[in-house]
Amino acid sequence: MPSRLSRSTEDGQQSPKAPQDIEEELDLFALLQTVWNGKWIITLLTLVSICLGFAYLKGMAVPLYTASATVVLDNREEQVVDLKNVMSGLSGDQATVNTEVEVIRSRGLAEQLVDELGLLNDPEFNGTLREPSRFSIGSLIGLLTGGSDEAEEQSAQRIRDDVVDRVLAALSVSNLRQSYVFTITMVTQSPEKSALMANTLAEVYIRDQLAVKFAATDAAVEWLSNRVSELRMELEQAEQAVKNFNASTDLISPEALEALNRQVKDLRTRIDEAQNLRGNAEGKLISLTTARDSGDMTLMAQIAEDPALNRIVATDLPNVDDLFMARFDQIERRVEQDRDRAAVQLAALQASYQSLNSRIEAQSDDLVQLQQLRREAEATGTIYAYFLNRLKETEVQRGIQQADSRVLSSSVVPVSASSPRTKMVLGIYAIFGLLAGTALVLGREAIQNTYRSAEELGDRTGARVLGTVPRIPVRKRAQLLRYIIDKPTSSAAEAIRNLRTSLMLSNIDAPPQVILSTSSIPSEGKTTLSILLAQNLAALGKKVLLIEGDMRRRVFSTYFDIPAEVGLVGVLTGEVPLEQAVSHEPTLGIDILPSENPNANAADLYSSDRFAEMLVEMRAKYDIIVLDTPPVLVVPDSRVAARHVDAVVFSVRWDSTHKHQVRAGLEMFASVGIKVTGVVLSQVDPKGLKRYGYGQYGGYGGNYGGYYQN
Repeated sequence: MPSRLSRSTEDGQQSPKAPQDIEEELDLFALLQTVWNGKWIITLLTLVSICLGFAYLKGMAVPLYTASATVVLDNREEQVVDLKNVMSGLSGDQATVNTEVEVIRSRGLAEQLVDELGLLNDPEFNGTLREPSRFSIGSLIGLLTGGSDEAEEQSAQRIRDDVVDRVLAALSVSNLRQSYVFTITMVTQSPEKSALMANTLAEVYIRDQLAVKFAATDAAVEWLSNRVSELRMELEQAEQAVKNFNASTDLISPEALEALNRQVKDLRTRIDEAQNLRGNAEGKLISLTTARDSGDMTLMAQIAEDPALNRIVATDLPNVDDLFMARFDQIERRVEQDRDRAAVQLAALQASYQSLNSRIEAQSDDLVQLQQLRREAEATGTIYAYFLNRLKETEVQRGIQQADSRVLSSSVVPVSASSPRTKMVLGIYAIFGLLAGTALVLGREAIQNTYRSAEELGDRTGARVLGTVPRIPVRKRAQLLRYIIDKPTSSAAEAIRNLRTSLMLSNIDAPPQVILSTSSIPSEGKTTLSILLAQNLAALGKKVLLIEGDMRRRVFSTYFDIPAEVGLVGVLTGEVPLEQAVSHEPTLGIDILPSENPNANAADLYSSDRFAEMLVEMRAKYDIIVLDTPPVLVVPDSRVAARHVDAVVFSVRWDSTHKHQVRAGLEMFASVGIKVTGVVLSQVDPKGLKRYGYGQYGGYGGNYGGYYQN
């Protein structure tokens, strides 16, 4: 009998979504619940962080003093003389203001400040002047490398760079919004030093502006002087080139050249007329020859267009043919003479045209070259005059440069330390501890790679969730049967009833008769699920057969007291009949077909015709057949057997099976065209559901455990 297991989207069911295409949804309540569950960790880290803040304030924090000087950007220029500056004054737009802020913060000004105040000798900025520890890294490196002049020189440069870096770290520059005012702020361990450094840097900045302008003016004067000398030589060479060309070339005037062009145009017209005459004569000669060849005197007279020929044709003289041909020959010779005369005239005109045209081209090239030389000389002269004038103006500007900024307010010595701020430090440490604790709690939750709710399982896999089955509180497998019998209203029993209902309604028109139970990996509860499902279906009065399809592990003997001499393998190999291999379990009211150690490969047995025939035989004898098969990621048995069943139930152990294992298991079935009927979240811990914030999702425990008697 063929399998009714759907291998495509049927019955209007929604097609499973690819796991990678499903967006993860953030359950805000679960997130808050996770944070609340980790409240003691968060509180502990927050308190530890606050204690560290106190320790920092009392033992490590160094008092710092802040002093500020203000500088204003004065973009008003004093126009002493009406000359254009080499470096124009600063424009005052936002880009210029931002640029000047970076200039003040530049490394070059910081180096000048270090040199002017001798900060290389200040232990606050030069760490080498502090008392080093004998066990410091610098001391150990010095002992290992030894000393040399080159090493000392490199060390001095390195020390200078470190001092400049510390100065830049102590400096901050800001611009007052909608103004040209800069605030230069210094933070050091000494109030006097902070004020001195702020004031000195303001002066260094203003001096640097003047130095830049002076340097730019000097560079411009030097460059303009060199350029003027070069242009003077270029101008002399250009003017000499014009003179030399005039002396070496027999040039005519542009007016004479225009007259020659008119002659060329006239010759072109006469050549066209001569070509027309020659063409007409040649055409007339061809027509006469064609008429002669025809022998028709009337046609010949018509083509010749000669009245004498027409009269000869009209007479009745005995020698009319001779007279006609003589006249026709005369006309033909005259046409040939006209053609030859036109050809001679055309050749003469063309020769004259070529000669005159060559003369014009030569004159035109010389004239163009002369004009080019003159333009170059004029352009060079113009540039020379401009640069000479600019050189004179720049030389005048050397003594009238002024800075674009001035000190608006000098810094005063601060009377109190600006840092550390006790409340702010403790607040920062508290916030850090709070965030660290929260991150730790959420991080632990985020790295979990298992499923904790049916909703998440369905969303991430795209498969239908048939139900959730809680963990059964028994220590041994043999106790499972007694629990099922003694606890008919337990949450596990209700979960199996719900699973049974979902499974039977998965295909209303043809409820599944042969059900395959499998999972991704071992120990996911698929065998327990198979037994519970078989018992529940038998309780409805159905005749149920439970088959131990996991031939390698064979765990039914730990659940049931049944003989294991013969079983599924013997039936498939034909050694025993089906009736002899099947045992009845009176406690559960089901028949059981155990398995034994196979001599052949289990997948080959499932692929055999005998397995298909056995299922056909079983379908006729039983209402429901539950086939417990090995994990799909371990062996291929489940995929092979699934071709002959009506439904595939895929177990996923709660908070245990990794998500990639579940995805891989489902993809294994999809790769052979088998559609998994649904997934079951097994061995769910009701207390764990509440602990992880999924209490509202735990239908068989969680927040609703009072409905069941466990």
